[in-house]
Amino acid sequence: MVLLGSDGSSGMMLARMRAVVVVLLIVAAVGGLPGVAPSANAEPRNVTVAVYDLTPFVMTRAHTRAGFTVDLLDQIAKRNGWSLTYVDGGGSVRGLLDAVSKGRVDLAATNISITADREKYLDFSQPILTAGLQIVVPAGTTERTQPGLVDFLRLLFSKTMLFWLLAAVILTIVPAHLIWLLERRDSQAVVSKKYFPGIFQSFEWGLGMLSNAPVNEPHRWLTRTLSVLWMFVAIAFVAYFTAILTSNLTVEKINSRVSAPADLIGKRVCAVANTTSSTALNKLGVEFTAVPNIEDCYPGLRKGSFDAIVDDAPVLEYWVTHDGAGFAELAGPVFKEEDYGAAFPLGSKLRKEFDQALLSMQEDGDYGLLKQKWFSNR
Repeated sequence: MVLLGSDGSSGMMLARMRAVVVVLLIVAAVGGLPGVAPSANAEPRNVTVAVYDLTPFVMTRAHTRAGFTVDLLDQIAKRNGWSLTYVDGGGSVRGLLDAVSKGRVDLAATNISITADREKYLDFSQPILTAGLQIVVPAGTTERTQPGLVDFLRLLFSKTMLFWLLAAVILTIVPAHLIWLLERRDSQAVVSKKYFPGIFQSFEWGLGMLSNAPVNEPHRWLTRTLSVLWMFVAIAFVAYFTAILTSNLTVEKINSRVSAPADLIGKRVCAVANTTSSTALNKLGVEFTAVPNIEDCYPGLRKGSFDAIVDDAPVLEYWVTHDGAGFAELAGPVFKEEDYGAAFPLGSKLRKEFDQALLSMQEDGDYGLLKQKWFSNR
């Protein structure tokens, strides 16, 4: 029988084996720690992302995508070692949500608002942008201006003007007949003794008095007395008529202005169907034309078919300063503030990785640079 410690060689071998085992355990433990950056030689994980074209979030030009959301996703993918595959999300937020909820994609992002209803069947990332809803109107309609020639012509041929002209004719019927009946007996009468054209001459006198136009004075004392009384009626009529027209013209000008969501009631409004903007308009009681995409609203505003457009503030702010510059402007402040996020299937493990990368971008300043690039006014 041989003793292990007789010459010390067996003890040294045992110590070496223990050291090797300890080193292997340490290597295994470090390799299994979460949060360790992926190896440079590791294969990138393929992640399928649903998006749809919406300036300035996603824009496709010559098979190349660009925009705020695209740049953000590319940076997050780089930090997480992802390889992104973009797929079309059906051209709307509803299409994006369906693609995620049915498991066709790993995540979706463009301008998806985080809401309580959507949170019931989807998981959302940390907010990628905080914005809200905005109103856009034709240029020049938000300023307080004095009524111009166009407004005057519109009023001149309005129902209000027609009503008051008819009122003047009806009001003149009685005094015109009295003047004709009494004045025609005078040898120097200002009206013909015959009913025609005598009654027309009497109407000319009555309407002339109403409009303060020069007229032939009656000769008989009774018709002169009637003329004086009619003059006072004419003064009151003209004063009231002028006040009504001025008031209508001013009210029409004020009512044409849109400076807040409440001003949209009674206006021709365009909004995208099945979005937070359409939901907000329904709650306000505003009737609107629902379209599939926001791009469908722009031609109508340019042609005068719509008085206002309501949609996400970043979308409309970008459009007003680019394609809509010169004929459209923002009206009022942003309302109904909301957060945009990336949508994931319930329980997705990618959401945590996404949030960690997003937060690190916000901490090191890359997110701020990206936001300044696409939304310089935010």
